[in-house]
Amino acid sequence: MTPVDAPTAIERVFYPPSPEPWERRMLLSPLTVLSWPYAAAVHVRGALYDAGLLRAERVEGLKVLSVGNVNVGGTGKTPAVLHLAEQLVQSGRKVGILTRGYGRATREPLTFIGTEPLPSADVAGDEPLLLARRCPQVRLFVGSDRVASAYRARDEFGLDTVLLDDGFQHRRLARDEDFVVVDESVGLGNGHMLPRGPLREPRGSLRRATLFWLRATATSAAATPSPRLARGVDAVAQEPHAHAHQGDTHRWVPTGDSPERFADTLGGWLPASQGIPRVRTRYRPTAWVDPEGVLHPVTAMTAQPVLALAGLARPGGFLQTLRSLGTELREAALFPDHHRFTADELRDVQARAVRQGARVVTTEKDAVRLPQGFEAWVVRLGVEILEGESHLRRALGLEDAPRGL
Repeated sequence: MTPVDAPTAIERVFYPPSPEPWERRMLLSPLTVLSWPYAAAVHVRGALYDAGLLRAERVEGLKVLSVGNVNVGGTGKTPAVLHLAEQLVQSGRKVGILTRGYGRATREPLTFIGTEPLPSADVAGDEPLLLARRCPQVRLFVGSDRVASAYRARDEFGLDTVLLDDGFQHRRLARDEDFVVVDESVGLGNGHMLPRGPLREPRGSLRRATLFWLRATATSAAATPSPRLARGVDAVAQEPHAHAHQGDTHRWVPTGDSPERFADTLGGWLPASQGIPRVRTRYRPTAWVDPEGVLHPVTAMTAQPVLALAGLARPGGFLQTLRSLGTELREAALFPDHHRFTADELRDVQARAVRQGARVVTTEKDAVRLPQGFEAWVVRLGVEILEGESHLRRALGLEDAPRGL
């Protein structure tokens, strides 16, 4: 029987724990071929922006902070956006979030704020709805045209700062800062572009970043900071055409036996990036939220049997969080990222939970897609800054602001 927290098929392809044997590389070679035209299109588009033939539009009088990544899904971008929004609000800024609203049923642009009646997840998307609920003072702008949203934020609502959610590839809107979120536990995965690997852009695009937001693993976050050099990292980085080593897929995945902290060199991905500041963070559970919306301490579900319900790109982190909270993980109902749960699927989940004598538990992002009346306990996450807070405050323009942490 497959373990309940075993990696999904996509995770096994994108984030292999060891070098792939040639038989596996041959089996996946059709995906490699499909990745070539995608990589070529990304390269051409990036070259046009770099050459100034495509130009980013600047909205004067509006500070734009982009938060994005190069991996597809599951790096921890939404908690980062939420934390940044909270810090900006606490400093007295008039803040908005510009987001596409992935997975929603309409393309009509809309705006809302958490202190007013909220649209459904089908209309707004799950992540915008989560952000509005958690940070109700921030105005959300949902739509594909982020430039138009930026002008609207400035002209209609008098905002002075916006967070460009998932903005690293959205180069049409000029930004003051480019934060790139990286999950230390997986790095750049197998180093391939989509659909063979998790990369939306080649790793060289990380040079555009103005700040790296590193999500530390649970074990590395507890380690004592050390400036030790990584064995083998420099050697890999200095190899000719190191980025083209398709067989050595494990080289871009951080390993637990490396003697160096991942944050010091980003696992050797970008040896020329020493001048780009890093902020190292830890995501940790701060509370359980029961079906009535009441907050409970993180110990509330210790030794309790649970069934995990999630529609995430990489659900492994959520399942590990449940184990770290001491729950008895009986079963998991896992779906694709941003999945719209059907009534039949939810009835099946409830029936399985009853058979297991377990409570259904889920993530905050999944909870906003559940119908009213569906009983599930929700894990609430918070962000802790481990290192580089001064870099973060400088990038946010908060050097002289009172500290919110």
